[in-house]
Amino acid sequence: MNKTLGLTTAIALIVSSTNAFAADQIRILAPTWLGFAPVHVALANGCFEQEKLDVTINFEDDLSNVMAAMARGDVEIQMRSVGEYQGRPRDKTTPGIIIGTIDESVGGDGVIADGSIKTVADLKGKTIAAEPNIPSRLLLQMELKQAGLTLKDLDIKEISTADTGAVFVDDSIAAVATYEPFMSQAIKASSREGAKVLISSKDHRGLIIDAIIARNDDLKASPDKYGRFLKCIYEAVDFIKAEPQKFAEIAAPSFGLTPEEVLDVVSSSLAYTTLSEAKAYMGEPGKPGSLFGIFDTVMALNLENGAADNQLVAAEQIDNSVIATIGK
Repeated sequence: MNKTLGLTTAIALIVSSTNAFAADQIRILAPTWLGFAPVHVALANGCFEQEKLDVTINFEDDLSNVMAAMARGDVEIQMRSVGEYQGRPRDKTTPGIIIGTIDESVGGDGVIADGSIKTVADLKGKTIAAEPNIPSRLLLQMELKQAGLTLKDLDIKEISTADTGAVFVDDSIAAVATYEPFMSQAIKASSREGAKVLISSKDHRGLIIDAIIARNDDLKASPDKYGRFLKCIYEAVDFIKAEPQKFAEIAAPSFGLTPEEVLDVVSSSLAYTTLSEAKAYMGEPGKPGSLFGIFDTVMALNLENGAADNQLVAAEQIDNSVIATIGK
């Protein structure tokens, strides 16, 4: 046998074998929010590996950085609330399309204040701290509207949500719009009399839904990859509901929390969406789910408060074709 030919054949076989079993890459950027913990569970339980997926997740709270990374092709998935997804400078050509839901905020977003603030009406003319385009600003906007006020009646100071605790120390700041775990941590550490959650997403169920957002070109090229990804996410959600203590032990290190803190935040702040719940939100091709209406409601709020510049249409921003295939 020709040695050169034999070596060439062997190398070709190795390369062919490697390519046959190469994992599909999915790089994720998401805010520091326990709602996205099913990704960590799926990693720990080996589902992604079984589905031939090479998944990595990193935290990035700044939406503009995430949008830039997706535009460059540095990430395949981002996860954000529907409201944040719509925020400036997104327009209908910006990369990213919603392919699933992962959780709903049921208390994890809110506005904190001290005892001197009894209602949102007491915030008129006062300084409020908030990161741009976070869900709690929508909550504040809705509550203000009910009181005959708007965000323009407040002096809003922009901050990073991770600085909630440090900002709340300053009593010239009447309130902070924030989310968990920073919300509870700030109240617990505060010396301000009567520190409390003034309003939260618990009072506005169905408004703040966190979405799984794929890069359009990669979704079009590899829809099956995203089907396998979603399958693992919803299996992880089932695991979380069945084994909450094990889930907490898996998630805690990634979020800098103890398992007890994870359980406390999750039980009071969010509800992970199961596959059936996600399908109800998303619908199926030709039959839009409830998320389409939520998308339009939040879009109107974002345009009104200046968080978004461009009218986006739910039918163009939500793709329910992949999730419809899971479980069939």
